Amino acid sequence: MTDVKDLVLTIVRPLVSQPENVHLEVTEGDQYMEYNLTVAPEDIGRIIGKQGRVAKAIRTIVYSVRTAEPKKVRLNILDGSTKA
Repeated sequence: MTDVKDLVLTIVRPLVSQPENVHLEVTEGDQYMEYNLTVAPEDIGRIIGKQGRVAKAIRTIVYSVRTAEPKKVRLNILDGSTKA
C-alpha cells in the first residue's frame, strides 16, 4: 500500500505548482483500494491534462503495479475545493 502511495506522490508532486498541497488518502472498500488524490484547485488542470491524457498516463502506471492485496487499485483525482 505504501509503495503505491509513494509512487503516486512521486509522479504528481513535480507536475504541480503547489506540491505542499498534494495529499493522498487511502480508503479500503469491498473490491477496491481507493487512492483519493487531492491537489490545489489551480493545479487540477495540470494533473488531468489536455483531454485527460496526463491523468490516464498516471492511472496506467499506478494500475500496472502489482500489490499484495487481491483488491484492485482505483485512483480518484480531486481538487482542493472538494473533500472526499
